[in-house]
Amino acid sequence: MTAPAGPVRTRFCPSPTGTVHVGVMRAALYNWAYARHTGGQFVVRIEDTDPARNTLESERHLLDCLRWLGLDWDEGPGVGGPHGPYRQSERSELYQDVAAKLLAAGHAYESFSTNEEVDARRRAAGQDPKLGYDNADRFLTDAQKSAFRAEGREPVLRLRMPDEDLAWTDHVRGEVRFAAGAVPDFVLVRGNGTPLYTLVNPVDDALMGITDVLRGEDLLPSTPRQIALYRALTDIGVATGTPRFGHLPLVMGEGNKKLSKRDPQSNFDVYRDRGFLPAGLVNYLALLGWSIAEDRDIFSPAELAEAFDVDSVSANPARFDLKKAEAINATHLRALPVEEFLAAVTPYLAGAGLVADPPTAEQAATLEAIAPLAQERMIVLSDAVGLLGFLFTEDVEIEPAAAEKQLAAGAGEVLDAATAALQALPEWTTAAIETALKEALVEGLGRKPRQAFGPVRVAVSGRTVSPPLYESMELLGRERTLARLAAARGTATG
Repeated sequence: MTAPAGPVRTRFCPSPTGTVHVGVMRAALYNWAYARHTGGQFVVRIEDTDPARNTLESERHLLDCLRWLGLDWDEGPGVGGPHGPYRQSERSELYQDVAAKLLAAGHAYESFSTNEEVDARRRAAGQDPKLGYDNADRFLTDAQKSAFRAEGREPVLRLRMPDEDLAWTDHVRGEVRFAAGAVPDFVLVRGNGTPLYTLVNPVDDALMGITDVLRGEDLLPSTPRQIALYRALTDIGVATGTPRFGHLPLVMGEGNKKLSKRDPQSNFDVYRDRGFLPAGLVNYLALLGWSIAEDRDIFSPAELAEAFDVDSVSANPARFDLKKAEAINATHLRALPVEEFLAAVTPYLAGAGLVADPPTAEQAATLEAIAPLAQERMIVLSDAVGLLGFLFTEDVEIEPAAAEKQLAAGAGEVLDAATAALQALPEWTTAAIETALKEALVEGLGRKPRQAFGPVRVAVSGRTVSPPLYESMELLGRERTLARLAAARGTATG
């Protein structure tokens, strides 16, 4: 099997049919990474030949997801290139021309059999009808074809499969072989003249010079058909060889089942909306079948592109682990320079109505001061709304669970002592607040730190988890802090 010559050219060719699946984006990422690693080209092509399911809105959204993830393409929609157009709906004449050439060269033939006739022939031969088409129409005479046409039948166009084993060396699975006769002659063009995916996908790959097809393991059974078609396309001068194939492991969900479109974890938008960083999500998606090193899980998109080797992708199914995805994203979030963190997190705070867009000078100063402390406690950017919201409101709403845990018996005494200590402070600084509260609550009341500061934290932030307490109180200011302690005291007991 001869691959097309020249630099590596990979492609991503989705159908724009609604939500974007994380497994699809993993495939796009691997194709992008392999092209970048080898100094090749990454092509995006839209398979939009099903008008009942494909929408322009879905296409825009899909391309936007690629851009957000940082998967830039060298050819395709919005970029152009020498092999356009890059939407299948705009390439109909190309497919008709290739189909005609395949028919003229004898690689394809007209088939008139109905499904019922094929089933009847299988049963008459003592065979299982599920075996499908039996290649019987290969041998029709011109007179028989004319008779079928006189009945009003419209033939489909089928590819004549070779009478030999079909094998290839897969990037991921090594040697794969299908026995001669295992795959029947398949339909390329419907009776109404509409070309099928089985024709248009390989034809587009051939005309666009794709050298490596990296796609899901679920498509592996169709590969013998593609290899046979490539041989025919090479013979008629449409292709220059057969691309190398790599069948990527399935992405599994809970219970070791394939992550379906109905699974909430499969929806790519969920991660983007929650505030995963592009670099964090790229990092995790890359780990669904590949690793940069045995003892290393964290890397940047640039490091991925530098190290990625498709031949080291695992053939074993990859399980989508949300907790690991979150942990990896949190690591990337903590590593962000403060300026980048602020730029990324501000839209979430503004969207929740907590800060102006852009923030006022006072809000910006508060954000800049709290940012390094907040980064250490966040998993995704949307966490900022709950974590930092208390700094940008006059009053705070205390979470019921937090009140039940920290404003129960004995909390009133703590809040009273804290209020008295803070009211007497000559200066409102983090260090002064820390000293005063420790003296009043730990030394004065004899409370353990968790019992001493838990009620104060809940009173100030409304939650049991917040940025560092003393720094938060300095940013809130004396007036708002004391008002919140008083409000909490009204609900606390003891």
